[in-house]
Amino acid sequence: MSTKPSETLRLAVVGAHLSGFPLNSDLLALGATLQAVIKTSPNYKLYELPKNNANAPPKPGLARCHPADLQKRGSSIEIEIWTIPLVAVGGFLQTIPSPLGLGTIETCDGEWVKGFICEPYGLVGARDITEFGGWRAYIGRA
Repeated sequence: MSTKPSETLRLAVVGAHLSGFPLNSDLLALGATLQAVIKTSPNYKLYELPKNNANAPPKPGLARCHPADLQKRGSSIEIEIWTIPLVAVGGFLQTIPSPLGLGTIETCDGEWVKGFICEPYGLVGARDITEFGGWRAYIGRA
């Protein structure tokens, strides 16, 4: 049984839910489908979040830079766009731990999609890994 586009949510993932990463199986279990590998607009920073749970995989935090903050110039960050059945979104939201949440992310082609973002308090003590261009590149560094 396939779902209509109006019955799905386009969701940008940036870290542990990426294809081949530890939490990707959560998306697959919901019937989510990978639509695209793309980048954000060049207005984002990516951080490695401090690990606060020994059983959880490492996670990044994506934060949009304020246009007036010249010291926090952003970059384009690689993301995956998935479609998730709307009926599964509520249950999925309950699995997202603070300081992560869902917000709206601008893609490199100007589209705005729902996706993983990080609350500002979660970035305190986090390592800026924007220079790697994405979580996959950061994790795969030599």
